Amino acid sequence: MTGPPASVLQGYMALLSISIESLSQTLSSIVWSPALVALCLFSALYFSIRTRFVQVRRFGAMARLLFSTDKEQKTGISSFQAFAMALSGRVGTGNIVGVATAIGYGGPGAIVWMWIIAFLGAGSAFVEATLAQIYKEHHGGQYRGGPSYYIEKGLRCKWLAVVFSVCSLLACGLLLPQVQCNGIAIAVANTIHIPPVYVGLGVAFVLGLVIIGGVTRIANVAQIVAPFMAILYIILAIVVLICNASAIPSVFADMFKGAFGMHELFGGIIGSTIAWGVKRGIYSNEAGQGTGPIVAAAAKVSHPVKQGLVQAFSVYVDTLLVCSATAVMIMAVKTYNVMDANTGEVLFRSAYNLGAPDVSYTSTAIGTLLGTTPGNVVVAVALAFFAFTTIMAYYYYAETSIVYLFGKGKKEQVAIRVLRVCILIAVVFGSMKEARTAWNAGDIGVGAMAWINIIVILLLSPKAIRALKDYEKQEKEGKDPVFDPQKMNVENADFWNNPTKE
Repeated sequence: MTGPPASVLQGYMALLSISIESLSQTLSSIVWSPALVALCLFSALYFSIRTRFVQVRRFGAMARLLFSTDKEQKTGISSFQAFAMALSGRVGTGNIVGVATAIGYGGPGAIVWMWIIAFLGAGSAFVEATLAQIYKEHHGGQYRGGPSYYIEKGLRCKWLAVVFSVCSLLACGLLLPQVQCNGIAIAVANTIHIPPVYVGLGVAFVLGLVIIGGVTRIANVAQIVAPFMAILYIILAIVVLICNASAIPSVFADMFKGAFGMHELFGGIIGSTIAWGVKRGIYSNEAGQGTGPIVAAAAKVSHPVKQGLVQAFSVYVDTLLVCSATAVMIMAVKTYNVMDANTGEVLFRSAYNLGAPDVSYTSTAIGTLLGTTPGNVVVAVALAFFAFTTIMAYYYYAETSIVYLFGKGKKEQVAIRVLRVCILIAVVFGSMKEARTAWNAGDIGVGAMAWINIIVILLLSPKAIRALKDYEKQEKEGKDPVFDPQKMNVENADFWNNPTKE
């Protein structure tokens, strides 16, 4: 008995693919409703006001504390390693592909809203990182912490902590790595025509070599690769801008007009402008999402506020430098289309042969300076490094969720091994998916985590504010601030009662 014809099977597969894409798009729109966009903006503004705009007042301290660490604590990683790991998670496809997507569906004004959410979001990053430090724990020669820990200890809400861990595990272990590898696969396929599945297998192999070394190896790789690639990429963007200097005034005019609905072409999509700017801004800088504090908890510092300031600084580096470099490059040479995400109407079409928003917007911009093939190669290499280090960070986030859910012992070790296999499979699978489906899946994961984490840190923020006041009071007294939870009447901050314990 013969099976169905190949054409029938192909038809079923195509129908299934369309159904999956439609479902992922529907779920993404539900999670990323206007309510979440408003919540992100409100909370970020609230934290900025409550901290008296600590992201501005203490900018110098942010940079200085990058290279400060508590030498008395032998466990954990340095502040700079924690910064580099957080930067690895923040600087990824969102800085290249995500920026192109924001412009393509929200117009040039979306970039201004990315800046706004980054500036205000640095306040959110400060609060969540400080809370992560307050409630971190010793675990297997490392420090572990993050939203699940401060939800359980600060809110005393175990079930919600478990829900967040499950969301984080699914998002960081399965969904988000697919987005990153999808970006790598598309860039490499467009450049040197290697089939996406082979790109996915290559990424999975190298990733496997790194993650078996645990947090120390991940931190060591991140502290070298992430800052180095970010600096090189920014330098390249500056060169492109110098060559197109005459276009820069009109670029900024388009961005600010579009951001507030005053642009003649894009005024009708002001809602999409704000939504895409905020959504892609949060996806890129992770402020409020709940992943940054997982890394923040791993650092060895004498006071939680120190790591809060460092993590706030990493938001600036991600969005105000790397994302801005991509955006201004694309807009200076006009290598982008703008379309209404709801109707599909093209509001602006580039003179270049470009389609829907993807990595080609950035590679074409660089190609105007270096040539098409070299431009594709440069973007492919940058994207590969950015996305790979981000996948490393995602693995650490997911592993911390495993640690929280299973605790110490044999179950934890088995679960970690299963996670490693799953994330490697997800990487390979993501390389073969359609870009839009991959991004929708990633948005669902980010949005679910953000809903929980933002509400939680709003409730717990008074503890972070008290910690900031304590830190600044000790500074005025000429001390190197040291955290004492009993003095501040902060319960369940057990680590700080014996911070040198191994």
